[in-house]
Amino acid sequence: MISFSIAQTSFRPKALLLPVTKDSSTLQYLTQINQRTPLVPIQLTLDLGNAFLWVDCEQGYVSSTYKPARCRSAQCNLAQSKACGECFSPPKPGCNNNTCSLLPDNTITNTGTIGELAQDIVSIQSTDGSNPGRVVSVPNLLFACAPSFLLEGLASGVKGMAGLGRTKIGLPSQFSAAFSFDRKFAICLSSSTRSNGVVFFGDGPYVFLPRNFDLSESLIYTPLFINPVSTAGAFFEGENSAEYFIGVKSIKINNETFRLNSSLLSIDSKGNGGTKISTVKPYTVLETSIYSAVVDAFVKALANVKRVAAVPPFGACFNSSNIGSTRVGPAVPDIDLVLQSNSVFWRIFGANSMVQVSEDVLCLGFVDGGVKPRTSIVIGGHQLEDNLLQFDIATNRLGFSSSLLFRQTTCSNFNFTSNA
Repeated sequence: MISFSIAQTSFRPKALLLPVTKDSSTLQYLTQINQRTPLVPIQLTLDLGNAFLWVDCEQGYVSSTYKPARCRSAQCNLAQSKACGECFSPPKPGCNNNTCSLLPDNTITNTGTIGELAQDIVSIQSTDGSNPGRVVSVPNLLFACAPSFLLEGLASGVKGMAGLGRTKIGLPSQFSAAFSFDRKFAICLSSSTRSNGVVFFGDGPYVFLPRNFDLSESLIYTPLFINPVSTAGAFFEGENSAEYFIGVKSIKINNETFRLNSSLLSIDSKGNGGTKISTVKPYTVLETSIYSAVVDAFVKALANVKRVAAVPPFGACFNSSNIGSTRVGPAVPDIDLVLQSNSVFWRIFGANSMVQVSEDVLCLGFVDGGVKPRTSIVIGGHQLEDNLLQFDIATNRLGFSSSLLFRQTTCSNFNFTSNA
């Protein structure tokens, strides 16, 4: 058994905290961890569905505490590695003999490769749910080494991807094992490129200014589903998907249901179909027939507003001078993702459904994913912003807040300044 012992401290945090920023040029969500000895800040693209943390070990990985995972070790077993490798250059991080390998995956470019499984120290800030607390360390956090070419397509300065996926070596599972807290985490992505959102590892409270609301107390819950077939760019045969799927049964616009091919909404035996949540797709991506139905219904419900030429990647754009504004964004028809029953739905208001592409043009922020995509509905970053989502891996349950703008707060209102 691997001991995730807590380094040089008897303090046991109840939860941990990562700040998240939105990169204005790529629309990727970025975070930073401190890793290695001596500690170095490592910028990473946040990837909700990636199976583990991977970093570039080819350029400038210097650490006295780096340890490759030896073939057939407990670490390889925990990571469910199916490959064992040799390296034909002098030993260095990412290149050691008799080590097991994983398949790090760049989900932006859909590129996978092979990389060494390793351990190193990571330090991260704790939280009491209201403020940042003291920094704590995980001495042997498992991750995959990747070659530098895998960074292609990631934001400038990024050195890897922070995988929050539902595996034993996803960051949520490793942090909860290290500090013995529940296998839960929450994300709250800011809509601004100038202010931080947040990831919490552990249970609530999740307290936001200005009124010190604990958002964990007012979530709506829906089951999370396991896709039995990996959706990664590269994977070992027989692996489940590390991504988070929910059960959308229908979609309503202005409270009216319209016809969809319902077979697309469930996951088939080959792992195709269904609905997943993604932080690497900037906008929600819909299978073509679902996309057309949503656009038609939305345009019909917004018939009094002039449609203008489409601005790629969007297909439905409008003259915004005829659209009023509300507390929850542009005054447009609500879009409801109906879940396990008609009374449980994720309501998408104008702030999350519309994208301002120029001074007088607003577009519906959904894109056409083609006729046979792997997953029928991929809920993307723009639709997640200023919503708190809690993922409970142990009980397969998603808690979601719907738009925080209703409560006169946002995801950038966590108090990062004072220490607990």
